[in-house]
Amino acid sequence: MKNKSNKDYSHIKGWAIDADPKNDPVYPMKNRTNGEHKGYNWKRPKQQAVDREVLHSNERPNVSAVFGLAPEPSGLSGMIRRFAFKYSENEHTHWLSLLFADRVNELEGLVDDIKKGQFPNIIAEKGWGAQWKHDRKTMIKKITVGTAIVAGIAIMLSGKRNKYF
Repeated sequence: MKNKSNKDYSHIKGWAIDADPKNDPVYPMKNRTNGEHKGYNWKRPKQQAVDREVLHSNERPNVSAVFGLAPEPSGLSGMIRRFAFKYSENEHTHWLSLLFADRVNELEGLVDDIKKGQFPNIIAEKGWGAQWKHDRKTMIKKITVGTAIVAGIAIMLSGKRNKYF
């Protein structure tokens, strides 16, 4: 079988295997028989002990048989995660809340580190040193935009009334 550019790729095993629509696994839709379902049965794994709060989809009646042992949701980020799991996984509220909870959790971790006397090296952890070395133009742009935003907020919150605000 040749492709549109008239090059011969027939030496490649499996090349153009999907070219014949009659060999397409979804055309026409196959009607399965009960005999084919024999191999589909499986025994559910033993339920892992639930010894902590496990957030799971509200579309499932129970937790998965096996799940990870991530720390329990706590603090403000935990409250946001609990809120997110009240919504179906096909809703934006679910996913946007989880993204927001991750950002809040990052700040909570930063505060916890400072409380313990461990001051993080944010420049190294965020990769700013590497970005300054390899992509200085974008770094300068980020710094400029960030400074402008912070300055704008500071001016608005300063309470000074001027002709701009």
